[in-house]
Amino acid sequence: MILSLFLVTSCEKEIDLDLEDQSGNIVIEGNVTDQAGPYYVKITKSVAFTQANQYPAIENAQVVLSDNTGQTETLQYIGNGRYQTSTFVGQSGRTYTLKIQAEGKEYTSTSTMPEAVPFDGLEQDSFMVGGETSYTLLPIFTDPQALGNRYLFSYNVNNRSKSNFQEFSDNINNGMLNQRPLILPNDDEDGSVKVKVGDTINVEMRCIDEKVYTYYSALLQLANGGANGGVTPANPPSNISNGALGYFSAHTVRKRTKVIE
Repeated sequence: MILSLFLVTSCEKEIDLDLEDQSGNIVIEGNVTDQAGPYYVKITKSVAFTQANQYPAIENAQVVLSDNTGQTETLQYIGNGRYQTSTFVGQSGRTYTLKIQAEGKEYTSTSTMPEAVPFDGLEQDSFMVGGETSYTLLPIFTDPQALGNRYLFSYNVNNRSKSNFQEFSDNINNGMLNQRPLILPNDDEDGSVKVKVGDTINVEMRCIDEKVYTYYSALLQLANGGANGGVTPANPPSNISNGALGYFSAHTVRKRTKVIE
């Protein structure tokens, strides 16, 4: 899981979280987007808060994805706890349902894919920290007039596997041009590589629904204050039934790239 990879800059309200040991619970990570598939669902078991983040795979689950237009597909297992679609198509405005039968229990979740918000570009800025230059990128987009839009930004440096995340809502600056920057890595203490001139920053903008936003907001809050700076998947509030951990997200995807100058 990506749970220890986050950079936190949220100023949203705090969310109460249960940090008790929930090892052995099922963990579900599912995504449907408005881009061409396949789409994936990963099913594993959680581990104790004090253990390494190595999650046992669940291999014999039945995983069914459907939407409110009648589209449905049973996903195929491809290894390492991952299940994959073959013909399913994601589209904005539709509501998606994930149903999983695993180890004698059923788990369900729904997520509605928002309409995509245009991602117009990235503007670079910089500031000084300890006599050294650090960088920010401002995503250029205009929030729609209707209140209730939620965003997740994922970004990495030079296509490295580790990504940082920030979540935005329109509770502030609704209907306006975005004014919140992405803070790029500026030290090596958490394993990040300090951004420098010439680095390529790959940014993915997702429009997400409210429950997925709540999940990531709590996750980022924990990443900032969890034990040893990291967390286990027992913590964030899930949008999946029957006590499952994790999330199911139907979201749009738009991408931009910026070379630091």
